[in-house]
Amino acid sequence: MENVRAAGVLCHITSLAGKYGVGNLRDAARFALTLARSGVKYWQILPLVQTGYGDSPYQSVSCTSGNPYLIDLDELGRAGLLKQRELKALRARYKGAARVDYGALYEERYQTLRLAFSRFAFDGEDFRAFVKEGRSEDYALFMTAKTVYGGSFCDWDEPLKRHESDACERLRTEYHEEYLFWQFLQYIFWTQWEELHENCRSLGVRIIGDIPLYVAYDSADVWAHPELFKLDGELKLAKVAGVPPDYFSETGQLWGNPVYDWKTHEKEGYAWWTKRLKAALSAYDVVRIDHFRGVDRYYEIEADAEDARGGVWRDGPKDALFAGLKEEKSRIIAEDLGIIDEGVRALVKRTGFPGMKVLLFAFDGNPENPFLPKNIAENCVVYTGTHDNDTVRGYVQSLTPEQLVLFRSRVAQALKGEKIAMKLNAQGKNLPEAFVRLALSSKAKLAVIPVQDILGLGDEARMNFPGKSEGNWQFRLKHSVSAWNLRKLKKMVKTYRR
Repeated sequence: MENVRAAGVLCHITSLAGKYGVGNLRDAARFALTLARSGVKYWQILPLVQTGYGDSPYQSVSCTSGNPYLIDLDELGRAGLLKQRELKALRARYKGAARVDYGALYEERYQTLRLAFSRFAFDGEDFRAFVKEGRSEDYALFMTAKTVYGGSFCDWDEPLKRHESDACERLRTEYHEEYLFWQFLQYIFWTQWEELHENCRSLGVRIIGDIPLYVAYDSADVWAHPELFKLDGELKLAKVAGVPPDYFSETGQLWGNPVYDWKTHEKEGYAWWTKRLKAALSAYDVVRIDHFRGVDRYYEIEADAEDARGGVWRDGPKDALFAGLKEEKSRIIAEDLGIIDEGVRALVKRTGFPGMKVLLFAFDGNPENPFLPKNIAENCVVYTGTHDNDTVRGYVQSLTPEQLVLFRSRVAQALKGEKIAMKLNAQGKNLPEAFVRLALSSKAKLAVIPVQDILGLGDEARMNFPGKSEGNWQFRLKHSVSAWNLRKLKKMVKTYRR
């Protein structure tokens, strides 16, 4: 990141208002322009990957894929791959949709994209070069096999299950058109994404991307590299990742992702991870590593456990994971939230990566709380909240009258300490603005505000409930956010010299 004070906004692309049931890359281009006009220099998004069961961007069929739902359909119309009457019918289908309906998208969007593919000249030079490059090879083979055979990869015939080269070649040859369809989706996505990314750069808006520490079990990543994960002889899960009981869950969180066999990674010089990080750093300007604490020590749970309470802590790769990076290290953010011990703190300090501070965790009455504005140092990124938290307004509305009085008094004390002249009303209606001001006025070189807190939205706008399996990732803005909507933010950006 640039070593200057700056403001950012957190909003995933799926949450943008648009015409086709989910925010897409055209909607993203308009949003980037709004951010630039508002003086915002960073835009943070969630992982761009193709989502799977549960619709989470943190569980994907491939950690380097692009989400086909985000493809700009109007651009496909201009290219002659979709007809205007077809686009008009889709707009009518999704008119008035207040939230993302992933079930409807799954049924419709791939059908629409297959129609576009049927009109695509896949012998074109650029597309052939993309396929030959191999960046989406394992993804395309994996999705072809999923389409043809269904199930999980461990259910496929033994040679294909084990990613044997002859079996992969037969799959590619016998189902070549299906294979090319999945290549087409990634070609279109990354072509459109690179155009958007370049446009953002020209506007002075830098994109902060997010990569999960772990990958999904039923994914091209595990299928193509089973030796890098703790699996049994049948390639089924042996150990899984999660976190012990914490703020979010009394029984911990059983994520179900396979944990890495770090000894094998070490023998290979962490080549797979270095390649993954460099791909992310190419796609984004800055990369936030989710669950960074797992790089120091990670929580390992038996695959057949009912919850996360019986897990054990294991040593992670620590600094060695980043040995293959040089100047790129200046573009990494460490998500160092959750159960943090001295080992994680020391690792963050050694790497120099800025960590995260979340104001919603600050006001517990402890004057030494590291999230309090007065305790926030320069080399960090401060947030009012994250995609895993309630919005500020939603949190305030969940408090009892007695809790609200105490919470409001603590926030008022922080405002006074930061010399912010702002009176909080009795109902706490302007607490979202107070949190935005506290974040922007802090010493942190970057302050990132979720769009929900900028607009003062309640718990109906929450993005994710950790530990809850349904109803997540569906939030959408009702209307396109304009510079008018962000006019107060623009003034605050100037006031606090960001």
